[in-house]
Amino acid sequence: MDSDEPAPAVDPAVTATAEDIAAMRIRGAATIADAAAAALATQAERSEAASPEAFRRQLRAAAAELYETRPTAVSLPNALRYVLRGMDGDTVAELESSTVARAEAFRTDLEQAQRRLGEVGANRLRDGDVVMTHCHSTDALSCIEAALDAGKHVSAIVKETRPRKQGHITARQLREWGVPVTLIVDNAARRYLDRADHVLVGADSIAADGSVINKIGTSGLAVNARERGVPVMVAAQTIKLHPDTMTGHTVEIESRAESEVLSEEERADITAAGTASEAGDGSGDGRGDDHAGLEVENPAFDVTPPRYVDAIVTERGQFPPESIVTLMRELFGETTEEPWETRG
Repeated sequence: MDSDEPAPAVDPAVTATAEDIAAMRIRGAATIADAAAAALATQAERSEAASPEAFRRQLRAAAAELYETRPTAVSLPNALRYVLRGMDGDTVAELESSTVARAEAFRTDLEQAQRRLGEVGANRLRDGDVVMTHCHSTDALSCIEAALDAGKHVSAIVKETRPRKQGHITARQLREWGVPVTLIVDNAARRYLDRADHVLVGADSIAADGSVINKIGTSGLAVNARERGVPVMVAAQTIKLHPDTMTGHTVEIESRAESEVLSEEERADITAAGTASEAGDGSGDGRGDDHAGLEVENPAFDVTPPRYVDAIVTERGQFPPESIVTLMRELFGETTEEPWETRG
């Protein structure tokens, strides 16, 4: 695009959606993806572009504004890729029609994806099985729900999942469905794996080599499960696939606030004890630095290598982790550049 050419007009509705995503008024992988696709459809319908190229520039600008809100939330760029790569035609009218149709198809598929995923995952569960869960995943829960709908009896061992205890949400949902639940602390997982028939977890992102990025503690659970001979099933809609990893990008691991691990009161107790000890042995410097000698790290996710995963279950079927890249290419192509990037 010529540097003297005015920036493409982005519809106010797109900007409003971008602001809602950035402020986390719109949150959750599927909800973000749905909102992004709807915003691109709105941009297409309201475009007053005079030429096909101007229309394409407007759509790319709208997608770029949406993308910049949360570039590491993989469902967002996946929704943008899907819609923009379906934009086709030689006239503005054709481009508008194809974009709107593509967005509608994406939203319809997204609405049905979790139900289909659950049905696929339920086929791996037998009547009477015991499932161990980690954190809270609606995709994982959909597999149990579908198994129950099929008349199977399932019970669960639920890890509470520190530090935010999302496992309590899982336990509550399962009890609402009448599933017997044993709630355990995270450190007890290895002991209770002897009672489990499956480990069932979700995913925040899946890399091209089949690595699973999920709530911290997933990798340790998967390693222990492999030692015990318990299969690990990962339930994840295809919006969780991270196509950028096909070209060497890594998935960013988010770090969360240290207050989730250690409250200010607890920190004060520990640092006070340390200060007193240092003063007693003469090593203290007398400055009273509240943070001296105590650091807290709180990574939100970890990476589970594919060798510890038996199956990745999606709405498109179940896959061994090493073949997930084939599905990525089918859905997203070879992502050497993003479709919202500015062309010269």
